[in-house]
Amino acid sequence: MSPFLGELVGTALLIIFGSGVCAGVNLKKSYAANSGWIVITMGWGLAVAIAAYAVGQYSGAHLNPALTVALAISGDFPWDDVLMYVIAQVLGAMIGAAVVYLHYWPHWKETDDPSIKLGVFATSPAVPNVSANLLSEMIGTFVLVLGILAIGANRFADGLNPFIVGFLIIAIGLSLGGTTGYAINPARDFGPRLAHFLLPIPGKGPSNWSYAWVPIIGPLLGGALGSLVYKALFLGKTSAALWGVLIAAAAVLAGAGMMKGKGAGSAVADRRSV
Repeated sequence: MSPFLGELVGTALLIIFGSGVCAGVNLKKSYAANSGWIVITMGWGLAVAIAAYAVGQYSGAHLNPALTVALAISGDFPWDDVLMYVIAQVLGAMIGAAVVYLHYWPHWKETDDPSIKLGVFATSPAVPNVSANLLSEMIGTFVLVLGILAIGANRFADGLNPFIVGFLIIAIGLSLGGTTGYAINPARDFGPRLAHFLLPIPGKGPSNWSYAWVPIIGPLLGGALGSLVYKALFLGKTSAALWGVLIAAAAVLAGAGMMKGKGAGSAVADRRSV
């Protein structure tokens, strides 16, 4: 299996299990309906672990453009491969979302609320506020990348690392996910959101594109900071890139704060994820 196919298959598995648990918890007449946020965070944590086990040996199981770009910025991944990985991740996310759509075929008509249907595919803020939502995604992805690198520096029994990363996802969801649904992964949000836009989902409503940039830019900035801060604090390797990303993050947050209104997006409770 090539790295491209590894990232595509791995990200598809991630979304099948992740968006699948959102569908099970939130769509009407599902046996898992209303089982809550803990079930969703557990589902996403296991989704990441299983996907990483499946393709880690082929691609390193990034499954996330924020992680791919963060590793490239810190010098731990070749820039020449970044675009290939990101394309594979987005395509895989779209395929995974399409599988979830097919699996829950009769439940879309049974569910009246369009925001619930969108929530199966993409994230939205609980309290719309562009700068706060952006910061939330930055913090969540900062913790994700820093945590992944810290976990990788430890010695575990053979094959245990993806399982521990799954617990990291659960921890982020439980502690930090309640604000924006912790996309912390541009492909995880953009790919399924695009699938939601394209698929003939009955009564689906708009795909909320006005918010879609937040779970892309926030994770990219937060992930880059996570990798560079890890190198600076844990390895003693400070680079000019750290200051560049800090300045970029501050500028984006300042620009977001000057945007009119409270921000884009609508509140959709208990339907989010990584």
